[in-house]
Amino acid sequence: MDKNIKLSGNFDDDVKLMDEALRVNESFDIIKRQLEFSGAKIVMYYIDGFVKAEMMQKLMLYLATVKDFGDGGEDAAEKFAASSVPSVEVDVTPSADQLVLSVMSGCTAFLCDGFGKNALVIDARTYPARSTEEPENDRVMRGSRDGFVETMIFNTALIRRRIRDTRFTVKYINAGSETRTDMALCYIEGRADQKYVDKLSEKLQNLKTDALVLGHQSVAEALIRDKWYNPFPKIRATERPDAAAATILEGGIVLICDNSPEAMIFPTSIFDFLQETDDYYFPPLTGSYLRLLRHAIFWLTMLMTPLWYLALMHADALPSSLAFLVPADPGELPILLQLFLTEFALDGLKLASLNTPNMLSNSLSVVGGLLLGDFAVTVGWLSPDVILYMAFVAIANFTQSSYELGYAFKYMRMMTLMLTAIFDWIGLVLGVVITIILVATNRTVNGKRSYLYPLIPFNGKALARLVFRLKKRS
Repeated sequence: MDKNIKLSGNFDDDVKLMDEALRVNESFDIIKRQLEFSGAKIVMYYIDGFVKAEMMQKLMLYLATVKDFGDGGEDAAEKFAASSVPSVEVDVTPSADQLVLSVMSGCTAFLCDGFGKNALVIDARTYPARSTEEPENDRVMRGSRDGFVETMIFNTALIRRRIRDTRFTVKYINAGSETRTDMALCYIEGRADQKYVDKLSEKLQNLKTDALVLGHQSVAEALIRDKWYNPFPKIRATERPDAAAATILEGGIVLICDNSPEAMIFPTSIFDFLQETDDYYFPPLTGSYLRLLRHAIFWLTMLMTPLWYLALMHADALPSSLAFLVPADPGELPILLQLFLTEFALDGLKLASLNTPNMLSNSLSVVGGLLLGDFAVTVGWLSPDVILYMAFVAIANFTQSSYELGYAFKYMRMMTLMLTAIFDWIGLVLGVVITIILVATNRTVNGKRSYLYPLIPFNGKALARLVFRLKKRS
C-alpha cells in the first residue's frame, strides 16, 4: 500500500479500503470485528493469535458502557482515546498504511464513524516466545544465564534492565518492502559517535531490499555489498544481553532485529571477536591469561599445518631436536592430500552432528570421529601425525565463538598450505601477506574506524584493553 494514502473520513469507504488492503476474505486469521454501541458503528481489525483475548473482551465490555463515540470532528479520535480507551498504549493516525502495518505487527486497528479522518491503534498484542534461557553458543562459567529471544521488545527490555540511564536511546526503524521488519538501534546519546549513529540510521532506513527474513544476516548482506572472496566477518553479533549492554556503555551501537535472537554490534574490529564474556567475570589476572591464551592458540591454528608441512619439505635440514616432526608412518597418501582430506572430513562430521537428533548427536560425533580416525590410520590413508595436528586445529577453533571467523581462518590456512606446497617458504610468506591484505581491506559499517582498529590507526590504550583484561576505573 502507498504510504501516502490517508483515511477519507467516510466510514464505509474507509472500511472497504481496509478490507481490500488486509484481504480479510482471503486470510482466516485476520479478524474483522463489526460492532455497534450507542448508535455508533465500529470496526476492529486484528490478527488471531497476536491479541490478548482477555484484554479484548474487557475492552468490548467497556465499550458497551460508553455513550459518546465522537462527532466526526478533527480531534474526536484524540478525545475518545484520552477519555474512553482503557489501554496502556493507544495511538491516533490518519494513515491507512500505518493502520495496515500496525495490524500486521499484531496491534488492533479501531475505526469508528465518529472519528472523522482518524483511527485508533490499540496495542493489545502478545507474541509467542520462548523463555530467556542461556544461549547455546555463548555460555559462561560465571555470570547471568539469560539470553536474547526472537521478540524485539523483550530484547530491548533485557538491555534496559541493565542500563537505567535516561540517555540510553532505542530508535525504532522499519525496513524491507515486503516483510516490514522492525529493528531497534540502541546507543547512549553523548557517548556514541552521533555522526556515525546518524549515518548508520540513514543506511538502515534506506535499505533496498524486499525481505529481511533471515534477521541480522539479511541486514548485514543488505548493508554491505561485500566481495565474495573476502571471508572475514563484517559484523559481530552476540546473544547475550550483558555483552550488548557492555558494548553500549563503551560507546558502541547495538542493532536488534525482530525475529532474530542476536544483536548486531557496531563498529567491529577483528580483535573484538577474540573477546569473551567470561573474561570479565574473572579477576583481571585470570581474565588476561585466558585472553592471551585464546589469542595465541587461535592465531596458531592458521599457521600450524603450513609450518609443519614446510618442515617436512626440509626434513633433511632439521636439527635432531626437531626430528619428532617427521612422521615415522607417513601413510599411503601424500601428506598434503591427507591434510586436505582431514579438513573436509572435519566439516563433514560437523554437518552430520548438526543434522543428528539431540539424543544421539554427542555420542555419534565423538564415536564417529574416533572410528573414522582409527580406521583411516589402520588402513594407511592417514598418518597419526596428521590426525594429531588436525585435531588440535579443530579444537582450537572453538576458543572463540564466531563460526564466520573460524571458517575465514580455515580458508586462509588451506590457501597458505597450498601456496607453501607450491612455492616453499615464499608461499608461506605469501599466504600470510594475502591474509593481512584481506583483513585490512575488509569492508564493514565502521564509519571512520578500520577493521584493524586499534592497531590501524594505532590507539595504545584501546589495544591494551583488547589484549589484556584491564581493571576498569571506578
